[in-house]
Amino acid sequence: MTTAVTTPVTTADRRVSARVRILLWLLLVMAVALVAVAMTTRSILLRDVDHRISQLLTQETREFANFVDQGVDPSTGAGFTEPRRLLEVFLQRQYSDPDEELLGLTRGPDGAPSVLRQPRDSAGASLHRDREALARIFGSPARSGTLDRPQGPVRWAKVPIAPAGDAPPGAFVVAFHAADEQAIAAEAFRTQLAISGVALLMTTGIGWAVAGRILAPVRLVRRAAAQLTEQDLTRRIPVRGRDDIALLAETFNAMLDRLERAFAAQRQFVDDAGHELRTPITIVRGHLELMGDDPAEQAETVRLVTDELDRMSRIVEDLLLLAKAERPDFVTPEPVQLGELTADVFVKARALGEREWVLDGVADREAELDPQRITQAMVQLAQNAVQHTVPGQRIGIGSREADGRIELYVADTGPGVRAEDAAVIFERFRRGTARRGTRAGGGAGLGLSIVKAIAEGHRGRVDLRPTEGGGATFVLVLEEALVPRDVPAPEEDE
Repeated sequence: MTTAVTTPVTTADRRVSARVRILLWLLLVMAVALVAVAMTTRSILLRDVDHRISQLLTQETREFANFVDQGVDPSTGAGFTEPRRLLEVFLQRQYSDPDEELLGLTRGPDGAPSVLRQPRDSAGASLHRDREALARIFGSPARSGTLDRPQGPVRWAKVPIAPAGDAPPGAFVVAFHAADEQAIAAEAFRTQLAISGVALLMTTGIGWAVAGRILAPVRLVRRAAAQLTEQDLTRRIPVRGRDDIALLAETFNAMLDRLERAFAAQRQFVDDAGHELRTPITIVRGHLELMGDDPAEQAETVRLVTDELDRMSRIVEDLLLLAKAERPDFVTPEPVQLGELTADVFVKARALGEREWVLDGVADREAELDPQRITQAMVQLAQNAVQHTVPGQRIGIGSREADGRIELYVADTGPGVRAEDAAVIFERFRRGTARRGTRAGGGAGLGLSIVKAIAEGHRGRVDLRPTEGGGATFVLVLEEALVPRDVPAPEEDE
């Protein structure tokens, strides 16, 4: 016995695409509009038919009424005395439309209406053959009405003729067969419906193509989002035009840029941490495994292990700081007086080592920057200068305004930086091919990377320039941090 396996239908399987929904709504609105237009047109055409028929019936009855009042019998030269003779003369002088019948009715000896008609009337659906219908019209007290016949409706109007003396009564009847006129309106209605159907088909094709073209970036966004992984964040949506869809593509690309930077920073952090922490961990483990029972040896091992753990802690803190540099709140600018900031940095840097510390220059301007981050970067540059100089050598700290930008700098008189090292010293864990100082110690190679991240967080950069007389000068160049001076308003003459 086999068991049938049913696959559940998910919500995604039942989902209708935006392209189809837009097209369905468009077709629905157009179909309702076209049907409404067709129905309105048909109603207008039928109303025009009724109006024209009413005018024709009124015109014919008025002409007959005038003939009754003013007509003269051509055989006698006097007025008419008999209804039948009146009807014969009038009908001979009239010409009816194709769908119109002009009839004269008199009462015969048997009480049934006797019919007088024009010989050119058609015999198809002619009313003069329908004696029952003529009897109803002749006996009706109304002056107009409508007959429903199998051949189609007939609009009629009559003018009764009062008899003179013993002459039988009579009536003049105008009948209009409205079937052909209504058929023309119906044919126009059907033609409009057919044209509307063709228009709907064309709209379906055009709407499908246009909706597909408009929604193409949306589909690209969906496909790109479905294909994104942590290993591949390089896909971007091509931006065409300046409409909302193009704005959506731009926003999505900007989001991908942020994600790529975030994942890159995360991978960089993991790679750097794994690379740099592997060595101290190995050192700590090796010393602990080889540590004996000698108290002096144990004390030396504890010292070495503690030193390595401190170095690991500094590496982790620096890596975390570099990871935070990708966040928009890495720097929080505020108005700062450059003179006070430069003096504070100078005072803090003097405690880093026995050097000839010089406050080289102070810019008396206000700037928009993060004082804590700038202090951190300047102290790091000062620490770097201390590591690459010896006691007694000169280290200058200062700030200046140059060509509308701010420059904060630390200049040492050490051996300087070799040309092949200048291109790599700002990268993580890169110290160059040769150390430029005389001290054997050093960090993990993250200090200048932190300085670079702080400068770029202020939309600036860090430059390496030679010091006059020998050495290296590291300069924080902040292009957009300078606050314009307040221009005093001109005094008015009294």
